[in-house]
Amino acid sequence: MAKFDLTARIGQYLDRHLVFPLLEFLSAKEIYDENELLQAKLDILSKTNMIDYAIDIRKQLYPNFEVPEELNERRNRVLQELGDLEDNASVILKLMSDDDTMETMEKMRDSKSLNHFLLKESDFRVEMMESLVKLAKYRYECGTYSVSTSYLYFYMLVMPPTDRNYLDVLWGKLASEILVQNWETALEDVNKLREYIDSNAIGNTLQVLQQRTWLIHWSLFVFFNHVKGRDLIIEMFLYRPHYLNAIQTMCPHILRYLATAVIINRSRRSTLKDLVKVIQQESYTYRDPITEFLEHLYVNFDFDGARQKLQECQTVVFNDFFLIALLNEFVENARLMIFETFCRIHQCISIDMLAEKLNMKADVAECWIVNLIRNARLDAKIDSKLGHVVMGGQPASPYQQLVEKIETLSVRSEALENLIERKLKAKNQDSVSIVWN
Repeated sequence: MAKFDLTARIGQYLDRHLVFPLLEFLSAKEIYDENELLQAKLDILSKTNMIDYAIDIRKQLYPNFEVPEELNERRNRVLQELGDLEDNASVILKLMSDDDTMETMEKMRDSKSLNHFLLKESDFRVEMMESLVKLAKYRYECGTYSVSTSYLYFYMLVMPPTDRNYLDVLWGKLASEILVQNWETALEDVNKLREYIDSNAIGNTLQVLQQRTWLIHWSLFVFFNHVKGRDLIIEMFLYRPHYLNAIQTMCPHILRYLATAVIINRSRRSTLKDLVKVIQQESYTYRDPITEFLEHLYVNFDFDGARQKLQECQTVVFNDFFLIALLNEFVENARLMIFETFCRIHQCISIDMLAEKLNMKADVAECWIVNLIRNARLDAKIDSKLGHVVMGGQPASPYQQLVEKIETLSVRSEALENLIERKLKAKNQDSVSIVWN
């Protein structure tokens, strides 16, 4: 299973705090050696202020050794520095604790008016916001993400997007909201970040590409937890050219998640053609069972290959941090796609053969097809005596569609050739008439 694990690739584009949930997931799945994962956590924790967490991990990794005194000393230093930062931002913290002041600020929503209001009502000065940003960052490194979100929210209320810290604050706010699993607000932050990046405020083309690549990876947490995520991921990754270009250039492995979103989203079947085209273009840089399943089904019409890949897909989905909750939905919709594609080619289908294609027992497959016909209102019926599914109408086969397209192109090519000949002939006649005159 390790060969299909994308944690190492995805982790390159995540904040270190966002990597922890992925490592916890891998621990539960027992894909890698537990001591290696604990060491990876300890390495990451050494760059944060989560000293208590680091001590716990160290005890698991080295149960027979005492906790170094250095860690206890560092813990005291962290508490001291945190106290100093809170003192520096005390005026703002006092404002934030006043419910009436916060309610007034939220109603104003204009940075100039807010600044004027704060200067008039308190000892606030704009320069103090730098201290709040440092405190929010320190709180984040300590693992108190909910506190960090409140500080960063206050900053975004007061400061304009032109402030030099604004982009960093947007990223910090999104990371904090993800880690406290506040998906509605996290989605708003994804949209704000996307608008900021796309507004050309950054300037440098390479930096913009890098920022978009990070946003693609961070947004996976939101899209696979928000109720509207399965639509929004398709809109952003497939139909926003800048983000599709970033995926193709920097991170084609994201096609796994885009493909999954399309497979589980019955209302977006029309996007399959565009998705399969992208998968084919990037097949030389990235392939996995999910992308190969779509290739087998919609490019090669290889139903046996698709069936085999579906088995591998189940393993991949079950062991993927972002996809595991969609396992049953994925399998159900993948089987439906096999069934629909098979029915477009064949009018009379053996239930036994169809059950084999769907990796199901014959009686289970028959019940599944009955429910499918009833719920999807397919023009089909089941002949239980013969064990057949009979389709009501014979759709055009892919081969027939191809022949028709070739004939259409032939006619259009001939018409175009005639048009060019007429224009050349007219041009030659004009040239002759000019010479004679």
